[in-house]
Amino acid sequence: MTIKGGCLCGKVRYEVTGPLFDADHCHCSMCRRQHGAAFSTYAEFNPGDFIWTSGEGLVKVYEALPGGGWCFCSECGSTLAGTDKGKITTVTLGTIEGDPGIKPESHIFVGSKAQWHDIYDDLPQFEERPPNT
Repeated sequence: MTIKGGCLCGKVRYEVTGPLFDADHCHCSMCRRQHGAAFSTYAEFNPGDFIWTSGEGLVKVYEALPGGGWCFCSECGSTLAGTDKGKITTVTLGTIEGDPGIKPESHIFVGSKAQWHDIYDDLPQFEERPPNT
């Protein structure tokens, strides 16, 4: 199964050739600021399963923490992926075209969630990042 996605302006495209796993809604203050929303939704994959198929030269990486950050389109600003130790390890589910084959499994970093946002679903909630997530 190949998962395809891209940014808002369509200039940056990617593919994930393996399965996604560990999808979560992240409520940390950094993700909220990066996305301009109450939370962000990411899924992990094996780093060797990811490739930029077009527009790689437009991709910029902002590292908020040493070794960890976000990949975004410098043209339209879409956040596309996350990095860990210089490798792309997560993708934003909102930039995937079609069914990603996975649904979010939990809410993480709810200890710092936006005060104006209430969570109404039945997914597990974690104050921070639980082990193995």
